[in-house]
Amino acid sequence: MKVDEIKCVGCGRCVSYCTMGAIGFTKDPYGRVCADVNQDECVDCGVCYRAEICTGKALYEPLPVWPRSVRGTFSNPLIEHKETRVPGRGTEEMKTNDVTGRFKYGEAGMAIEMGRPSTGAFFRDIEKVAMAIASLGEIHFEPKNPITTLMVDRNSGRMNPELMNEKVLSAIIEMTVPLERVQEIIGVVKKVTKEISTVCSFDLTCKVHPGDKTPAFDLARGAGVAPTLNGKTNVGLGKPFFVEEAMR
Repeated sequence: MKVDEIKCVGCGRCVSYCTMGAIGFTKDPYGRVCADVNQDECVDCGVCYRAEICTGKALYEPLPVWPRSVRGTFSNPLIEHKETRVPGRGTEEMKTNDVTGRFKYGEAGMAIEMGRPSTGAFFRDIEKVAMAIASLGEIHFEPKNPITTLMVDRNSGRMNPELMNEKVLSAIIEMTVPLERVQEIIGVVKKVTKEISTVCSFDLTCKVHPGDKTPAFDLARGAGVAPTLNGKTNVGLGKPFFVEEAMR
């Protein structure tokens, strides 16, 4: 997002709408006070623009070019990822497993959400977490996830080097893993968070096993991660795309 200095009247109404606190004030060549967007911190989410609160119509979105274009695709929920055809940060399957059958018995769907409003996440930090997970070996990142599509080496988790200084509102690393590896992954992520400059949280899901058990939750607690009270239980009401696998 940028500001047309000629149109800006310096009213400051846009400041409180910025999800990253990236809007400040400066003086134009004529000494007039006008808004200024810190381009390093702006994640191109478009919130200030879509709010239509600029009295001078001074806010505008430049045509996105690579690699900065990834900021908008991850931060603006109205923009669809070209690779996945899904808007937003991750995939739909984690919430629709009863229909898609991506996670089988004995498996867990895991995701690491990185960044939040006012904090964001640089790709250099996303890469650190992805590489820490990949270092455990035989980790299969979800191919339909937009972060996975930007990896130059999915075995190591290494991202496209052109992205390292790009910042997004948030991003999600997704994978499917055997239940017995859940605690291992949680442990390595907790360790690498000491080396990054953003926040991250775990998403964890699995099929309800016989006896109404959700083993992924017990594994998370054992690794020192307590499921939040606002966790989701999704009931699939669509027609399954797969043949139900019997519990071994």
